Amino acid sequence: MTTQILGNIGFIGYGNMAQAIVRGAVQAGIVQGEHIVACARHFEKLEHTASQFGVHALHTAQEVCEASEAVIIAVKPHQVAEVLKPIANCIVKRNIAIISVAAGWTLERYQELLGMNAHVQCIIPNTPIAVGQGVTLAETAHSLTDNQLSMFHALFEPISLIERVDAAHMNIAMCLSSCAPAFTAMYIEALGDAGVKYGLQRDCAYRLAAKMIEGVGALYMDTRVHPGAMKDAVCSPGGTTIRGVAELESCGFRGDVIAAVDAIENK
Repeated sequence: MTTQILGNIGFIGYGNMAQAIVRGAVQAGIVQGEHIVACARHFEKLEHTASQFGVHALHTAQEVCEASEAVIIAVKPHQVAEVLKPIANCIVKRNIAIISVAAGWTLERYQELLGMNAHVQCIIPNTPIAVGQGVTLAETAHSLTDNQLSMFHALFEPISLIERVDAAHMNIAMCLSSCAPAFTAMYIEALGDAGVKYGLQRDCAYRLAAKMIEGVGALYMDTRVHPGAMKDAVCSPGGTTIRGVAELESCGFRGDVIAAVDAIENK
């Protein structure tokens, strides 16, 4: 039933993010690999990566366009215009739903490239989408039809939180959802190192840290309790946790996190 709603899904570009989307969707049973096609610059590499989930490897973007109801644009941002200009007529003629994961591309830019009749939704997913725990930023403005919008939600809702953001704030939202996983992985690694320092096996330390982060996020999403109140709930007067919190504060922990986002935004 879901496959009927989705139709055939195409990928132009099949790098890490495209593969993460495919892995999440196929493993969640949203779509079967046989209903996905993809093209990429290096065909032999594509054949290998595509075969892992039964995706059909095609040679050209034109072939992907002709075989798909929706096409996910997953090439690097500077390649978008070069790749899509030759197939613009095919996209518009076939009423293809374009779902773009190219950072910096907005609905307005796509309309300049493809014309006002193109059906486009710009998004920025993050890598945890591969295990059904992703965040998908979706530009508030889009030009999908109602059916195409339903198809978009059928593909992405089961494997990610879809958060709509206006074009002016997509970059800062991307910092929080798509850059911060790197910061969080560093935090897991640091907690793991601390555990190993005091005798824990590394795999045990990493599991504890990772599951703790997953749980804190789930607790917030379920209760919407302010993060400061969640922190206070763990800090007993004169207890062990507040000593650790005070040390993080003295080292500028929160300021360092904000500074990391500043470094990205002010590039």
